[in-house]
Amino acid sequence: MVIIILECVPQGLRGELSRWLIEPQAGVFVGNISALVREKIWLKCQEESNGGKGTLIYNYNNEQGYELVTFGDSKRQPIEFDGLTLIRLNKN
Repeated sequence: MVIIILECVPQGLRGELSRWLIEPQAGVFVGNISALVREKIWLKCQEESNGGKGTLIYNYNNEQGYELVTFGDSKRQPIEFDGLTLIRLNKN
């Protein structure tokens, strides 16, 4: 399972993602794709975001069962603490 959340990105990028994933809510994409496709889509999101923000969540073989990565300027920043991913809220 893959979840991608995009904010403030061009409509064309969202349209591109809808070829591979469903968009049940604006900017939220969900699907079941291979790791290779996931990485290519994530790279495209970063390259074409035009200053927007993104979050990627996918199945991973760790204690939590998922991996979480982000790009862009956000108040929420994932950090690792004793092998767990937590979210730090920046005061910006």
